[in-house]
Amino acid sequence: MPATSPLRAWLAQRPPAAGAAVMASGIVSVGLQLAGYDVLSLTVLAVACVAYLALAADFAVRLLRDRPRWLADAGTPGGLTAVAATTVLGTRFSALGWQTLAAALLALAFVLWPWLLVLVVRNSRRPMPGAVFLCCVATEGLAVLGASLAKARTVPWLAHTALVFFWLGLALYLLALSRFGLREVLEGHGDQWVAGGALAISALAGAKLIAAGSAGPYLWNDDDSGVLRTVTLGLFVLDLCWYAVLLVGEFVRPRLHYDVRRWSTVFPLGMTAAAALSIAVSLRMPELDVLGQVLLWVAAAAWLAVGAGAVAEARADLRAAG
Repeated sequence: MPATSPLRAWLAQRPPAAGAAVMASGIVSVGLQLAGYDVLSLTVLAVACVAYLALAADFAVRLLRDRPRWLADAGTPGGLTAVAATTVLGTRFSALGWQTLAAALLALAFVLWPWLLVLVVRNSRRPMPGAVFLCCVATEGLAVLGASLAKARTVPWLAHTALVFFWLGLALYLLALSRFGLREVLEGHGDQWVAGGALAISALAGAKLIAAGSAGPYLWNDDDSGVLRTVTLGLFVLDLCWYAVLLVGEFVRPRLHYDVRRWSTVFPLGMTAAAALSIAVSLRMPELDVLGQVLLWVAAAAWLAVGAGAVAEARADLRAAG
């Protein structure tokens, strides 16, 4: 495709936060799969894959042709969507049984993670938007995918490594929280929801680790399992608290116009649903399944609404560029 084409020019203008579109689509696909809606799940997954490939190609072009801009973009919290999106897609592929592809995506995410994380932490300041919590999300994404592969392939060392990333992600959450501007709850343009989404993916990681421990090989003793169970439930409750606070913030000060950062709203909505559905199975709490189903359809509706806004904006931009 020529570099001067309207589509290429439009992609080049996408901020790093556009990667949240892949994260949102990927986790909605995961949630639909957990709820048993396989056809819908695969449809959303196809959208996520197309978006991922397009953004990955643009990521590579920027690195080769405009390194200063690439470094500037990579140093923002949105740059970590590259890691998070890769792990979310890998988790969905693992559920499909495509373990080799999932393992390749885990390796890619692991390579990208330290470089991007260091750049983001180095450039962080106070106050920061909700995207700052992506340092936790990206790290917990590695834990989720690692635990998923550990269960699928019964690999104990991978589960133990995922556990390290689980605890590291929680430490990074506290770091992000110390830099988060609380006014974003009322003034943010969508990414303030990642404050809750980071806890949701942490809870999902806990559920995946518990599931890996019950898959065959001995991983956790009774004390370890008890701690994981307690922490996972605690994280989920805190996530629901954030969910309520952020929802109130949306009603108090509605922000109804489309913004690319709204994909960072859809992602936490979908992640909370996926966490509820996973915890219901891993911790044998079927009462959470109903909650997960309700939250899943809320996330799916938000995905459709934000997707419609994105398509409308893209058509307008391409028409103007043409």
